[in-house]
Amino acid sequence: MLASGFSAATVSKWLFFGTIASSILVSVTDGKFYFHIQLVPHLWRYKQFWRLLIWQSCYNNSGELLFGVMTLYNLRIVERLWGSRKFASFLTAVLFPTLLIPPLLLTLLRPVSFSTLNVLPAGPTPLIFALLAQYHATIPTVYKYRILLSSSSTDALTLSDKSLVYLLAAQLALSSLPGSLISAVGGWFVGVAWRRDLGPELWTTWRLPAWIIGGKQGRGGDFEHFRRRLEGEGTGTGTVVDHNEI
Repeated sequence: MLASGFSAATVSKWLFFGTIASSILVSVTDGKFYFHIQLVPHLWRYKQFWRLLIWQSCYNNSGELLFGVMTLYNLRIVERLWGSRKFASFLTAVLFPTLLIPPLLLTLLRPVSFSTLNVLPAGPTPLIFALLAQYHATIPTVYKYRILLSSSSTDALTLSDKSLVYLLAAQLALSSLPGSLISAVGGWFVGVAWRRDLGPELWTTWRLPAWIIGGKQGRGGDFEHFRRRLEGEGTGTGTVVDHNEI
């Protein structure tokens, strides 16, 4: 029987409701203007570099919030697969790169766009797309189906059970163009880099202490010891084990 809601996905639940709560709080306190980034004047003229640390804290409009949290809800399956400790460790490891890479991309693209690119909308879109890269790589397709576009059986669109997640993510990436797309691309790049070990080894192997997330959490946590044992046995017998799969 499939687990429903946030069963075995404690970290996803906190991220889901935390995003909603912070977005509502910022809205009712009229603090929205503190969280988005404009290269000019925020960073280059006024040197408000503190915005780089808080711009993923909340969404500034209801459309982005809706697509963001719906995507997060569907990505909770990654936590169930990995366990809460690895999932929380991943989010912690990629947080700093996702805070900095989209603004860096915006800075690099600004001259090419004749200074028209200037704004990054607030919200954890880069973090969501870094997680989406793991969903794409680790969650298998269960089934596919076809939607007929005309009376001809050859003129059909083939989709899978994962298509809805990608559709929601695409809506999020296109919600506040061009800044939202830059955020999405930057986050996806960070997620792929983490998965392919394109950074320091500690970046991908580091784990949060178990006590921070309350020890073993959920179905993934129940199998944590078993996965570690398999990793040890694989190393001992000369078998190459991908630590990103453990």
